[in-house]
Amino acid sequence: MICEVSFRGHDCIRSNHERTVEVTTGSDLTPAGDCILGVGASAGCAGLPAGIREALRRPGARVRCTFEAGGHSFTVSGHGDPGLVLSDPHDIVLRRSSFICPRTMAVRCDKASDMAPRGMVRALREPGAGGRLVISVD
Repeated sequence: MICEVSFRGHDCIRSNHERTVEVTTGSDLTPAGDCILGVGASAGCAGLPAGIREALRRPGARVRCTFEAGGHSFTVSGHGDPGLVLSDPHDIVLRRSSFICPRTMAVRCDKASDMAPRGMVRALREPGAGGRLVISVD
């Protein structure tokens, strides 16, 4: 099962958080949002297709999320969980931990935003920058 979420860059993209990576439907960002890789996302967790949300909640679900922007790609692999709520309308958060809240889409991920290619981060700071997040669930 695969879906795509588009997003935009912002001049405050820092992508230096060690535990999470996030995209948000919101358009404003401050430097404190150091896990955010994109704003203006086309969906939060609640807006993902029903089939993807169901697949994410299956025991043993494996998730692969590929961020693409500025000619760069960044893939984060993690796991779904039967306890995922997936009800936040604004945010999609991938976590290295097992913490679950309405914003969480994947847990026990192998990477966080601090591992995103710095060329991608610089590209996303440019005016008019955009990208996409390709979500695959097995």
